[in-house]
Amino acid sequence: EPVAKYGTLDVTFDYDSQEQKLLVTVTAVTDIPTYSRTGGSSWQVHLVLLPIKKQRAKTSIQRGPCPVFTETFKFNHVESEMIGNYAVRFRLYNVRRMKKERIVGEKIFYLTKLNLQGKMSVPVILEPSYSLSGCDSQLSMSEVSCSESTSSCQSLVHGSAPEILIGLLYNATTGRLSAEVIKGSHFKNLAANRPPNTYVKLTLLNSMGQEMSKCKTSIRRGQPNPVYKETFVFQVALFQLSDVTLILSVYNKRSMKRKEMIGWISLGLNSSGEDELNHWTEMKESKGQQVCRWHTLLES
Repeated sequence: EPVAKYGTLDVTFDYDSQEQKLLVTVTAVTDIPTYSRTGGSSWQVHLVLLPIKKQRAKTSIQRGPCPVFTETFKFNHVESEMIGNYAVRFRLYNVRRMKKERIVGEKIFYLTKLNLQGKMSVPVILEPSYSLSGCDSQLSMSEVSCSESTSSCQSLVHGSAPEILIGLLYNATTGRLSAEVIKGSHFKNLAANRPPNTYVKLTLLNSMGQEMSKCKTSIRRGQPNPVYKETFVFQVALFQLSDVTLILSVYNKRSMKRKEMIGWISLGLNSSGEDELNHWTEMKESKGQQVCRWHTLLES
């Protein structure tokens, strides 16, 4: 089968570590899908520096099947020692008169791939966008780097909010949904100053909100950044996959019977946020490969 085309950008990166600035030149776009209905189409490329999303840019609008832009954009304050925490998201839009612009494809380019000095020209192959509307999807730091560091790099953005690193994998052949609770970050003991004794409870709900299955990790004692590395497998048929919700709740076990919730997230049908929904969508599209993401816990 031919690979579906969503556009390929001809991009040159030029990074200056002295000035801590990144120059990105968008030269042209090829492999644009043909829209018979749109007739003479116009195209525009949007760029944003992740994770902070403060620095944005967009090209001029160009027409035709192979639009040429040759425009250079500057992103400042990109520290060389933090380069692995940055990425540039490219989005190609089909701009139509009197109608809402339509997103054609997008790609997140991780700056870990850069030469730290000198120019580098690369084809950036766009993929279908998860955000179907023209609006901007919330992309957290966790999308940029799923590092195994003691605390997630997401906390650079969120301060010291408690977070959890989850690995999801779905095997359509066997109908097995695997959820790996990898580690936590910035878990707090709300009542006392000592580090908490934590465990993670996983609950799978059907579309009616009824419990299908539940399980929990063992307890990690006195650790604000606990490592669990425990995997739980749920039997979920492919036709059910869009109708289930997986809730992960983190508890601090204080005494024999007392526990308090540190926070929770949900993934799947009733995802607790856009990051969680994106993670679930990526799992479904990753064809049996594990997808790891950091998530900020919501307060109970």
